[in-house]
Amino acid sequence: MTAVRQESGTAELRELAERAGRDLEDASALEILRWAAETFGSRFCVTSSMEDAVVAHLASRVLPGVDVVFLDTGYHFPETIGTRDAVGAVMDVNLITLTPRQTVAEQDAEYGPKLHDRDPDLCCALRKVRPLEEGLKGYQAWATGLRRDESPTRANTPVVGWDEKRRKVKISPIARWTQDDVDAYVAEHGVLTNPLLTDGYASVGCAPCTRRVLEGEDARAGRWAGRAKTECGLHG
Repeated sequence: MTAVRQESGTAELRELAERAGRDLEDASALEILRWAAETFGSRFCVTSSMEDAVVAHLASRVLPGVDVVFLDTGYHFPETIGTRDAVGAVMDVNLITLTPRQTVAEQDAEYGPKLHDRDPDLCCALRKVRPLEEGLKGYQAWATGLRRDESPTRANTPVVGWDEKRRKVKISPIARWTQDDVDAYVAEHGVLTNPLLTDGYASVGCAPCTRRVLEGEDARAGRWAGRAKTECGLHG
């Protein structure tokens, strides 16, 4: 497929996303990412929380040197930062680290300490959502590691969809994968994963808002435990 024009408008990109979502529903993750690479080229990036590097690894196979965007919120576990550094060192990707406009200390000075406990939605907006919106401005499409089996809120994730908030094509190449699929890919290709995944954490976010999951809980149960909040705002 011919790459889309850099000046392609919102309506054209939305139509492209909706059509691809239908056409690629049964395609493999590599086929979906190959379509993204051929369609968007350098205006396509992968975002990674460094829970694992599966999507980054997949994308690097079809687009060597692909931009991999990581949000350093200032609240990450040391293991997450270590995973990011290892990915940048050993994989054929261009690692880009985004940071919020304020350091944690500056945010504490303006909003008070531990904003994540008092108003987690605002904390996520300041430290995740706004930095990502700034960081994605130069791209037409971005890829995520969202999977339908992770939680009820992600059950309808399209493999290719339209990100209305950012006016971009959003690609979730492993949306149809199960945890077993992820584990098999990691084992086959020796993909880097966050060490916390072997220490009781099923989903890894910022340290103050993430706990280990209990037996029988879904993978997202350890995020903002005890609150109605289930998403940081990056994905709706």
